[in-house]
Order: sequence, then structure tokens, then C-alpha cells
Amino acid sequence: MRLPLFAMSIGSFGIGTAEFVVMGILPAIAATEKVSLADAGMLVTAYAVGVVVGAPLLTVATTRFSRKRLLIAFMAFFAGANLLTAFAPSFEVLLASRFVAGLPHGAYFGAASVVGASLVPFERRARAVSAVMAGLTIATVVGVPLSALAVDLVTWRLVFVAIALIAVAAMIAIELTVPDTGGMVRQSNPAAEVRALRSARVVLTLLTGMIGFGGMFACYTYLTPLLSEVTGFGSFAIACTLVVFGLGMTLGNIAGGQVADRFPLRGLFAAFTSIAAVLALMVFTVASPVMAVACVFAMAFASSIVSPVLARMLLDGAHEAPSLASSLHHSAFNVANANGAWLGGMVLGAGLGLTAPLMVGVALSLAGLVLSFALAGAVRAARRRVPARPDATMELIRI
Repeated sequence: MRLPLFAMSIGSFGIGTAEFVVMGILPAIAATEKVSLADAGMLVTAYAVGVVVGAPLLTVATTRFSRKRLLIAFMAFFAGANLLTAFAPSFEVLLASRFVAGLPHGAYFGAASVVGASLVPFERRARAVSAVMAGLTIATVVGVPLSALAVDLVTWRLVFVAIALIAVAAMIAIELTVPDTGGMVRQSNPAAEVRALRSARVVLTLLTGMIGFGGMFACYTYLTPLLSEVTGFGSFAIACTLVVFGLGMTLGNIAGGQVADRFPLRGLFAAFTSIAAVLALMVFTVASPVMAVACVFAMAFASSIVSPVLARMLLDGAHEAPSLASSLHHSAFNVANANGAWLGGMVLGAGLGLTAPLMVGVALSLAGLVLSFALAGAVRAARRRVPARPDATMELIRI
């Protein structure tokens, strides 16, 4: 089943590149569109809002459709939106296209996670979800840096044409390799999907991602000026450090799949504790080039463990209909993106210095740790109500 998982990860790669690429080519967009960097930064916000809005709406509206057909349709939608971005005649259309491009993000990952989990044995489902998500983290190593380099050679618009072509490649790969999961993934209905959100496990899992994962984004959003002005890195060194960040995310995602299958709750506790400790250490050592790079890698590695663990918790908690909850996983992480960036910006605006967002990250990570303990309590309570049986659990993940 490696080929189907790889096919779906191609789509993940395209989505990951589209999500993060604007941060690297923002000055080029601002220059050609004749807007300020602050205004151009709204393109990042527009995409995040599209993810938050699109994940629940598209998932609920498409619960009765074939998951394979949905994956192809979402990629076609995504390709069209990025072509609109590439050829947008005005900044207003460009802004709208970024919102539209974000709409299928969470719904695609929600459907792909459910399909991936249904294709493998029960004990390997988190690793299957991690494989689907691998494209997203690889995008931070390959897609985003290459796009940042390409914008110096060609117009930034061609970057979005390339993203659209990646989406088309994903459509072809999914059509050729992903089996029809109709017999393995039972169709639900919109009411059942919404009822899944009543579960304390689902709600706490989403809240943990929305708040705790904001710790990483509080640092990552302002990492470039921090490395430039405090560590003293030039543009090439900063680019290399961002590649190190991407490598940390990729390796952390792989490790996260293993952790999620074996000891998810302990892995979650360790991840949030590590993020908080690394960010706190970074406050005092970021002036050292070696320590700055080491902390960036450690932060990315620990942060990437969180995602597959929470993805498994959602698959476990949303018994009747995991698709909506799974797609909201990505909405939660985009809320975390907004929270971390906003709170980090607030302390910067207050004149507390470039290391202040790191302390915001510490606080958010510790909040995620507290929520993790509450989530653990909800999981234990659910296990007492419904004794775990392999046959019953297999039925649950096939929904």
C-alpha cells in the first residue's frame, strides 16, 4: 500500500508548498503588486482563514461521496485556485484566490487520513497517516526553499503555476494507485459528522492543537528577523537554517507516526515539554550560531511529533464519523498559526524585543501540556465506558 500513500502525499506536498511559500516570496509579491509588506502579509492570513472555513463546510457537504473521488476533486479545486493566484489581475483577486486555495486544505487531509488508515492494519494506521502527511513536511525542506530561490530567477507567478501542476500530478497518481475504499470506509451523514464533535476527546484534541501548537508558530513566524538581527546570520545562512527546520519537521513527522502508534499520550507530554524547554533555552542562546541552529532543529522535530499523535487521537475519538474531526485537525493548526503569530506580534509591538515571541511560545506550549493532561483524562474515561476490543476498534477506523 505504499504507492497509494505516496500518491496522496504528492497532494500534501503541493498543499504544504502553497501554504508556506508566500512567507519566502512576500517581498517579491509586495513589489510587483505595489503594496506594503504588511498588506502582502494578508495573503498568509487569507489562506489560513480559507482552511478554517473550508475544512468543516466541505467535509460535512461531501460525507456521502467516494473518498477517492473527493481526493481528486479537492486537488482539481486546489489546482484551479493556484492558477487563479498565478494570473490574478489585481491584488484584491490575488487575496481572494489565496482564500479559495485554502478551502480544500483541511478537507483533503481529512479524507486522505481516513483513506490511509483504512488501507493498513490497525496497528499501523498512525504511520499511514504520517506517510500521507510526509509531503507537507517535505515541502518545508524542498518546495519552499526552491520557490524562494526561483523567485530570484523568474516571476513569483510561475511558482503558483508549478504548484498547480503538482496538484495535477497528484490527481493522476491518486486515480492510478488509490483503491476505491467504498467497502472499507463506510459512508456517514452530515448529522453524524457534527455529532462527533460532542465527544470530549475530540474537543480537547482540537483545543490542544489550537493552543499548544501555537508555541512553534510564535517562534517560526519571526524566525528570520531573529536570526538576522540577534544571531547575525546573512540571507544564505538563514536559508540554510530554514532547511534545517524543514529537516527537523520531516524527521519529527516520521518519529511521530511511530510514537502515535505505540504511546501517543506519553509522546504528547514529551513533545510539548520539549518545545517549551527548547524555546526557553533559545531565549538565552540564540546569539550563538551553533545553538540557534540546534534549537531550531529541536523545536521543529518536537513540534512535528504533535501532529500525527493528535491525528490518531481524533481518529480514536470520533467513533461515528472521523472525517469532519480529522479535517478540523488542520483547521486547528491554522488557528494555532494565527494565534502564535498574533501574540508574538503583540509582544514585539510592545517593544519587548525579538526574543519575546519565544517566551510567548513557551507559554503556549505549556498550555498545550496542561490540555494534554486533560485529554488523557478524557481518554481514560472513554476507555472505562467502552472496553477496547480489536474487532470493535477495527470497525471504528473503517468508518
